[in-house]
Amino acid sequence: MEGYEVIASDGQKVGRVVEIKGDNLIVEHGLLLKSRHAVPKVFAETDDPNDAVRLTITEELVDTSPKVEDGNVDEQEVARHYGLAAGDPAPETLGYGELRPDDPARSAEEEELRTGVEPAPMRRARIREGRSEAGPHGRQIIPDDPHEGP
Repeated sequence: MEGYEVIASDGQKVGRVVEIKGDNLIVEHGLLLKSRHAVPKVFAETDDPNDAVRLTITEELVDTSPKVEDGNVDEQEVARHYGLAAGDPAPETLGYGELRPDDPARSAEEEELRTGVEPAPMRRARIREGRSEAGPHGRQIIPDDPHEGP
């Protein structure tokens, strides 16, 4: 791939591949004042018969990407510029996998247990097993809805 011409999705010539570093192609462009930019390989497709690399991104996105200085590529900054997941640090976690009361991942059943209300599936299982209170004539007493206010 080194020496191949790089063509952006908008048909513009971006430059030439001068090096491959990790998951990035180092593209050099410019006539007098040459600059180098890293382009993630995931956006590149090799066109061997034409000695070219075709990108799925525009020339403008490559031009505004972080420059490669002294051969050093800041992988995280490059990934952040192109919107790749490697550009974001891992989210901080609180505790040991415990859910906070306001966490959207908490289910309605967990919330009912936390507040002391018997969840509906548990209530149905109790009734099916015959462990419910019976009223006159053996009929089940339907408890008040715990979700309704007084």
